[in-house]
Amino acid sequence: MTYRAPVRDLAFSLEAVARIDDLAATGAFPDYDRDVMAAVLEAAGQVAETLLAPLNRVGDQQGARYADGAVTAAPGFAEAYRDFAAGGWTGLAASPAHGGQGLPKALELAAFEPVHSANMAFGLCPMLSLAAIEALEAHGDGRQKHLYLTRLISGEWTGAMCLTEPQAGSDLGALTTQAVPKGDGTYSLTGQKIYITWGDHDATDNILHLVLARLPDAPPGPKGISLFLAPKVMVNDQGVPGARNAFRPVGIEHKLGIHASPTCVMAYEGATAELIGRPNEGLAHMFTMMNAARVAVGVEGVAIAERAYQQALAYALDRRQGRSPWTGETGAPIFDHPDVRRTLSVMKARIEAGRGICLSTGVAADLARHSATEDEKRFWKGREDLLTPIAKAWSTDMGVEVASLGVQVHGGMGFIEETGAAQHYRDARIAPIYEGTNGIQAMDLVGRKLGQDGGEAARAVIADMTVSLGELKHVFEGKPVERFATAVEAVRDATLWLLDRKSDPVAADDVLAGADAYLKLMGDVIGGWMLARGAIEAARRLKAGEGDPAWLEGKLALFEIYAANVLGHASSRLAAIGQGGGLLRRMTREALGAT
Repeated sequence: MTYRAPVRDLAFSLEAVARIDDLAATGAFPDYDRDVMAAVLEAAGQVAETLLAPLNRVGDQQGARYADGAVTAAPGFAEAYRDFAAGGWTGLAASPAHGGQGLPKALELAAFEPVHSANMAFGLCPMLSLAAIEALEAHGDGRQKHLYLTRLISGEWTGAMCLTEPQAGSDLGALTTQAVPKGDGTYSLTGQKIYITWGDHDATDNILHLVLARLPDAPPGPKGISLFLAPKVMVNDQGVPGARNAFRPVGIEHKLGIHASPTCVMAYEGATAELIGRPNEGLAHMFTMMNAARVAVGVEGVAIAERAYQQALAYALDRRQGRSPWTGETGAPIFDHPDVRRTLSVMKARIEAGRGICLSTGVAADLARHSATEDEKRFWKGREDLLTPIAKAWSTDMGVEVASLGVQVHGGMGFIEETGAAQHYRDARIAPIYEGTNGIQAMDLVGRKLGQDGGEAARAVIADMTVSLGELKHVFEGKPVERFATAVEAVRDATLWLLDRKSDPVAADDVLAGADAYLKLMGDVIGGWMLARGAIEAARRLKAGEGDPAWLEGKLALFEIYAANVLGHASSRLAAIGQGGGLLRRMTREALGAT
């Protein structure tokens, strides 16, 4: 099935929903305007459609390969990466001081959605380079920026994030990789890392590994972790390549999906590395990279959902079966059956909600860096922090659900590999696990982000949703507005309940027991807010006689679909939040049937 980048939807989401034009007041993006946005999105769509989408199927079928201590990318991927890098795509939002284009992060996120839709396995490679760029921009020294950052931004080299170890999993405080000073300012790295995405490949001459490890005198636990950079090929201060560094892949994982993305087991055998940032503060430094990757993974969830939706829609328009109650036609396209139309409509609404959340997180990140005053920067940093786990977790769960619905629309044909619907479902399933599982994102939301400012960021979001609710009353009447109002009230109640429990040490397990449901509630309702913003702007344009009336009417209908099919579940989310830790303690091993 042919993929088409949703350029018009992306532009609308950036403008009307995420409100990227607010960035103009910062003065930080002198080269950005709507013409630039349109050109970037159009070009990204062309790259996705013509360069990357044709490789998606062969990548799934043949995958990356490992032999003799080296990884070979799937057929066509190395050449495609070099073309992609030559287009300057890894430098969109990077600093012009190091060769970047200095465009908004939100635009970069939007431009990469078609990349991930067209070929999710491919998109993971430059995505990790983007995260490495942020880490080096924030924590690298002058030499590292000159030598390494410029080559990441150009796409000449790629980056890899090396955290997880077999015995530690998500508990980074338990990692054991050692970094021993060599006496010349460098360190000797020894240890093993697993699940290293694009940790080795033949698409570039060099790969920069950002590795978490411990110094010999480091304290135990998370406070004893430092961040190091180890290039696959050693280079001198002019970037001239030398000897191969002492680390290698010892295999690649055989996975459910994303077969063309090599997930490596890496062995560091006295590899030469250099410290990034300050000793024993590596976890904080790495979170710069991880948070960038978390929002990007949220975009992956939106992207794979969009790809699955497009394929399901095309199939529903083509597949004929049964009699439609609307047209009376026998052998009607299944698109003309109410349940199929409902399914497709919910898929589309949830995609646009996730897109709005992710791009709004990007705009908040841009404003957190570039607003005029410290108070404004603090406000937007609070919003970025609050939205990041929601963007990552809600959007990736949504991606799996929508990909599953895509299989369902195909019926039995969806379960057959040749149709391609199954690949989207398989590929989507990794995203809720990446960059801290979605359960970890929920714990981060209630454990850190909700209370780090006494709940002010959450209260500010609730206040802004309430403003939109007032505006929405001029667009709709009756149930859509009532459902949004009820959902916003549910968020307010849940937030106050959790903040109250957080202040009581005895009730700590109540907070964690409700974490997942709270994140889902926040995602559902903030997603509804995104669609409400879109509906308000669509109504304004219709009244002004701007744009395509049928397309704009669709934005109004999508909010109503979402209000009926998603916001209506707010009460059940609220019940799950309040179930309490005591109930879960009663679910003993015996109660759960363990032997």
